[in-house]
This record gives sequence, C-alpha cells and structure tokens, in this order.
Amino acid sequence: MSPSSEAERMEMSRVAYASTVGSLMFAMICTRPDIAHAVGVVSRYMVNPGHFTIRGYVDFDYAGYLDKSKSTTGYVFTLASGAVSWVSKLQLVVAMSTIEVEYIAATQASKEAIWLKMLLEELGHEHKKISLFCDNQNALYLARNPAFHAKTKHIRVQYHFIREKVEEGIIDMHKIHTKENLADYLTKAVNTDKFIWCQSSNSLAET
Repeated sequence: MSPSSEAERMEMSRVAYASTVGSLMFAMICTRPDIAHAVGVVSRYMVNPGHFTIRGYVDFDYAGYLDKSKSTTGYVFTLASGAVSWVSKLQLVVAMSTIEVEYIAATQASKEAIWLKMLLEELGHEHKKISLFCDNQNALYLARNPAFHAKTKHIRVQYHFIREKVEEGIIDMHKIHTKENLADYLTKAVNTDKFIWCQSSNSLAET
C-alpha cells in the first residue's frame, strides 16, 4: 500500500521505486508477458505521475545506405528515465529530401508511441498526449500544418498519419537540438563522447 505517514513517505523517497518499476516494465514489454499483472499492481503506487511520462526521440540519417540511397530511421522511447522501446532500421522508400526522411521517421515513431500509450492505459496510467522530439524544424512544421506543399506533395499518404495524430492532440511534437537527441546514435556512427552520453541518457549500463 502507499505510505500512510510523513516518516514512511520520507523513507520511501530514498527507494528507487520509479526506476525499479520502469525496469520491470521494460522486461514485461520485451520478454516477460507473465509479469504484466504484477507490473500493473506495483505501478499503481507511483505517487508522481511524471515518472510514467512517455518521451520519444526520433532521428534519421539521410541516404546513408549508398548502394540504394535509402535512409535510416532511429527512435527511442523512455519511461521512468529508461529506454523501453527503440528502433534502428532502413526506410522502405527512397526519400527526396531531409524533410521527407524526418517526416517518415516521425510517423513510424508515432505508431510506436500510440502502442505504448495504450499499453500504459491498460496498466492504469492515462496519457492524454505523448511528447515526440525531433531535430528538424521543417518536419515539425509539416506535421503541424494541415496544408499540402509543393515540395512535399509527393510524400505517400500513409506518412501523413502523424499529422492526423498531432491534430487530434495525441502526439505533441517538439524541436530539440541534435546534441540533445537521445536517438542520434541509432542512425549513424557517432564519436565516443556522444555514444556514452546517449547510452547514459537511456539508462543503459556498460557491460
């Protein structure tokens, strides 16, 4: 049960409860469906709902696959200060601009965000909207603007999914500097300092 006195609350404040529950949720999502009920029970006693806020970071590498001129999508979602879902994969289509690449990547990430949102709601944690961070201002503008543009009218209709979710208030997109993008190392080779920073920011310990 929840702490019933100030002394109990002070004692529990020194326990890494949020990060522990986050670790359990990571295991549940990836490999342990058998602990889903238990995770749902222990997560009810999270006093600060901010601990269970989903934050997504999305990045891309434009035409990095030289043989086929295809780009790479990378995204990572954090929960309770730890990574719980991530992807690094080639996009299926050849994009004609960096705007298109980031827009496609953001759409792919938004689908994962909605799945995570529904999963947490099943566990009793309602999320009105999910924050998704990207480092391309033009892609951000395109996702927020319902008008079609001459330079982007060739983008396949399926990739406008994110625009719909932004309009519905389910996805809340934000601009982030490349240096602060946790997904940066999922799309390209980075230097040692950046790699370690991304690793640490995603709460991944060295092995």
